[in-house]
Amino acid sequence: MPNKKSVMMLAATFALSATVLGACGSNNNGNNNSNSADATQSPAAESAAPSASADAGAVDTSEELKIKMLMVGGKPVDYDTVFGELNKKLKEKVNATVEAEFLDWSDWTQKYPLKFAANEDFDIAYTANWAFYNDQALKGGFMELTDNMLNKFMPLSMKAMPAVAWEQSKVGGKQYLVPNNNPEVTDKAVLIREDLRKKYNLEPVNSPETYAAYLKAIAANEKGVNAFNAKGADGWKWHELDQILLEQANDFNLVDYSMPLAYKLDDATGKVFNIYDTPEFKSLLTYYKDLADNGAWSKNIVSNKNDVWQDMKAGKTASYAQNLGTVAMNLAELKREQPEVELAIADLTPNSKKIAAISTQNGFAIHATSKKAERSLMVLDLLQNDKEIHDLFMYGIAGTNYEPVGDDKFNALPGTPNYTGFSNWGSNSPLNRMDASYPAEADAIATAWEQKVFHFKLETFVFNDANVKNEVANVGNVMLRYAIPLEYGLIKDIDKGQADLIAQLKAAGIDKVQTELQSQIDAFLAAQ
Repeated sequence: MPNKKSVMMLAATFALSATVLGACGSNNNGNNNSNSADATQSPAAESAAPSASADAGAVDTSEELKIKMLMVGGKPVDYDTVFGELNKKLKEKVNATVEAEFLDWSDWTQKYPLKFAANEDFDIAYTANWAFYNDQALKGGFMELTDNMLNKFMPLSMKAMPAVAWEQSKVGGKQYLVPNNNPEVTDKAVLIREDLRKKYNLEPVNSPETYAAYLKAIAANEKGVNAFNAKGADGWKWHELDQILLEQANDFNLVDYSMPLAYKLDDATGKVFNIYDTPEFKSLLTYYKDLADNGAWSKNIVSNKNDVWQDMKAGKTASYAQNLGTVAMNLAELKREQPEVELAIADLTPNSKKIAAISTQNGFAIHATSKKAERSLMVLDLLQNDKEIHDLFMYGIAGTNYEPVGDDKFNALPGTPNYTGFSNWGSNSPLNRMDASYPAEADAIATAWEQKVFHFKLETFVFNDANVKNEVANVGNVMLRYAIPLEYGLIKDIDKGQADLIAQLKAAGIDKVQTELQSQIDAFLAAQ
């Protein structure tokens, strides 16, 4: 499930030790780009992972170029200062500078695809499996990256990136993404006010039942505090606890978060089902309704516009759900800023199978119509693999935005919040630094999760919705209108609410989508 603002600001620092409008480009994924290094590629080359080339040849960088980047997240306060220093280094090494445009978390899902539909002028775009990567790759929004291009303009990445990362990020057998090079577990945990749990003498929170007891106690006794809160409304179609209590708890895997179709992780046949039409979902609705009736969250939660982490820091929220890396860094942040407040990380599904993110969890792509593709790739190569440039791009200015601790750790400074909260994690790599105050309890959870990572046959499957695009869009609208209020307990009769939801999904064409999806999964498995 996608992340957001402070909820995502350092999410991807956690390694295992830690429809919308489409682009209308007519250049066939950039193959007609006049500045392309290699417009054609043999079928054999397309099917193989890129391999590093030691003699790619000299690159002409005599012309200074300005590279425009499209980033997800709010513009950091210290953007001008940090990118000023970054551009000095980039100009020295590849005679290029970068200028970033930031799409704020509040409306990025609406604005991002429109940038491609309007064919706006930019060269590099942050993207991910949760941020339109498959969608735009299939629609022609991203340039195909051939082996020759990667070997010539990204030599550092070709040496450092595992071959599997390139393979995982292909769409239709073609490469469109420069993936991040830092694996992570995608499971979520919850962050709670441990001091409040102790105040009311509650059991340790380590299951859905103990978590419910915690939420009810906070709701009953802490006036003015939301026991649970969710990120600001931005078109997200799921309850914020669904990944934990519906997917992780039952070893389900949603194919795409824009539709409620899933399969069991250990089902070798990949049989698809509507997750809303399962006994597990019905049981979870009862759980959610009980929490809602006991005031565990605001009745206005579905229209919340606040930053949930800032609300938690202000004492207005007592828990929220996110990936382990994010909640760990939030815990460390509050320990520094408010040592009198005790937080704890709660794993509600300790025995579930864990999923490791494939390489499309974060990355950068080249806009299909960019005339600066070669230099853009050279910039991306440095952002991910040049230590000095990577540090600047990821952490800001040493002594102002962070304090370096050796080669692989950092301490936060008062200026740290002035350079966070946006998608620089598209350049995650082995050069990443870990916060020196990263909580030991998070390390312990990460170690336990690492032992439970489950690799499954459909791990790299990508659904192509071209034949059912209208139905997928209609299904998404139904989810927003019927599923969200039902899951947050705003519908009095949950049995009728569930029946209405399923009926509306059928009217929207979910059966057609499911048939198409199953057909593609069957073909994918057969090809293996």
